[in-house]
Amino acid sequence: MWWIFWLAALVLFLIVEGLTVGLVSLWFAVGALAALLLSLAVESVWVQTAAFLAVSALCLAGVRPLLRRWMAPGARAATNADRLIGQEAVVTETIDDLAGKGAVQVEGQTWTARSGGAPIPQGAVVKILRIEGVKLYVAPDVPVSRPN
Repeated sequence: MWWIFWLAALVLFLIVEGLTVGLVSLWFAVGALAALLLSLAVESVWVQTAAFLAVSALCLAGVRPLLRRWMAPGARAATNADRLIGQEAVVTETIDDLAGKGAVQVEGQTWTARSGGAPIPQGAVVKILRIEGVKLYVAPDVPVSRPN
């Protein structure tokens, strides 16, 4: 008769996970499912409870961090290229978003570049605003005038 308890626990954990979406109750639901399946073969409630605790703990500790990283909205891994943001670069090929052309050189490397606006001529100095994939988004680097 313990299968009824484990089935109820499974449904309860799934409902709680559906309401909270915190990726915590889901692992207890997986543990309850393991205990439910085990209860069909083994009578001992202690073995079922041990299976529930072990499976829940393993899932919580092992799979949850991977899933949170994968599901995190807007999350991306930082790269060494992030250090380029805010630096100046020299346009080596005229940047024209409509034509899908443009390149800049920064730290001895050539990158595909987009301006997000008006074309920028070859030889201009630009400031790197952001990186998306393998493209640098840049803006003309306007020198600040200083009063004398």
